[in-house]
Amino acid sequence: MSSIRLTSLVKTSGCAAKLPPSDLHAVIDSLPVLSSPDLVEGFETADDALVWRVGENRVCVQTVDFFPPMVDDPYTFGQIAAANALSDVYAMGGEPSVCLNLMCFPACLTLDVMRRILLGGLDKAKEAGAVIAGGHTISDPTPKYGLCVTSFMNEDEVWSNRTALPGDAVVLTKALGVGIVNTAAKVDEAPEESVRQAQDSMTRLNRKARDIARKYRIHGATDVTGFSLSGHGSEVAAASGLTLKINTADLPVIDGALELARFGFLPEGRYANEEFLRDKVSFAENIKLEMRDLCFDPQTSGGLLLFMSPGDARSYVKEMDMDCCRIIGTTYKQGKYLMEYV
Repeated sequence: MSSIRLTSLVKTSGCAAKLPPSDLHAVIDSLPVLSSPDLVEGFETADDALVWRVGENRVCVQTVDFFPPMVDDPYTFGQIAAANALSDVYAMGGEPSVCLNLMCFPACLTLDVMRRILLGGLDKAKEAGAVIAGGHTISDPTPKYGLCVTSFMNEDEVWSNRTALPGDAVVLTKALGVGIVNTAAKVDEAPEESVRQAQDSMTRLNRKARDIARKYRIHGATDVTGFSLSGHGSEVAAASGLTLKINTADLPVIDGALELARFGFLPEGRYANEEFLRDKVSFAENIKLEMRDLCFDPQTSGGLLLFMSPGDARSYVKEMDMDCCRIIGTTYKQGKYLMEYV
């Protein structure tokens, strides 16, 4: 077995390795849009997956996601990468059905490392009730892994990021701070408990959060990954014509993450997110810098961000019975900013 630390082979890791959103939009926004009467959801509102009509009230929901490792253990990396990719289908309200592997693998690692990464992804897909039926591999100096995930569901059951309503409660189902903790862990500066909580969060499927949410009327949904709570929340706000008012005191946070932020253990993506969102997000004057860091922190395999009536939200959080699942704010008709932190 290779003794090389996976994280030593990468500059950025997990969803923090995403292109800066300003660069991404500069390219995507310049491209022509290909339309079809069967394309229900494309990339125009930055929703989590495409939705393609395949029959009367039946759609295919499809997404793809892969990234470099944020942990050194190959099996754990495979689990996290798979859970992250599967999350986009859960964020649409779907049930993952079939997947394809995406693997970039360097010659300096043994084949057993590849096997363990793929096994981690396989076991997580199995837990989701999905099948990995093939994939594609290339030789690359930087290891990367992820999945293309496909789901089939009724069109009228699809959740969207453009249908949240004024007065909705905003619910987040996982704690924040994963990017900060992973950054500190790369240089062995993160407390063991912080690392444990971050890895438990990243490997946990959003299946339970989706399953319970299906019992309620979900007005809008997304998941929180590399573009941070601020970025993905702003996407819902812009697509739905709303402002999200977030109570920072209610945000669930991984133990130790705020202290690590105070010491400067911040991923590069945190700054790219803030730069892109500078005119879209506001903070009350009393909010400390480390809390602002948290709100721009790139998350890997983060939680679902759900929008529903306040009554349903209270019942949902009670039924979830997890301290990390909380009501974090509310929505109102769009004002000056897309996100307001108080």
